[in-house]
Amino acid sequence: MTETILPGRIVRLDENGKILAEIDFPLTEEGIHTITHTFVDPSLRGKGLAAELVEEVLALAKKEGFRLRATCPYAKVYFEKHPDPTYLPQ
Repeated sequence: MTETILPGRIVRLDENGKILAEIDFPLTEEGIHTITHTFVDPSLRGKGLAAELVEEVLALAKKEGFRLRATCPYAKVYFEKHPDPTYLPQ
């Protein structure tokens, strides 16, 4: 699996270029990115990949100094279970 980090998006692909997992977190306000979407291929669900993606975005937010919001249901539940001061609940 290869990973590509783009502005506001992280994508993990298989060797044929098929998307296996992704998370979108566009800039929605000055200094705030909103996690809008997470996806994990059905063949890989239940292995913690979605949590890994949220944690990767969270680490990026801390490193680059931006805050996070979430409209993605998965990310909202993640932050309810794992509160973090970088996250701004709506």
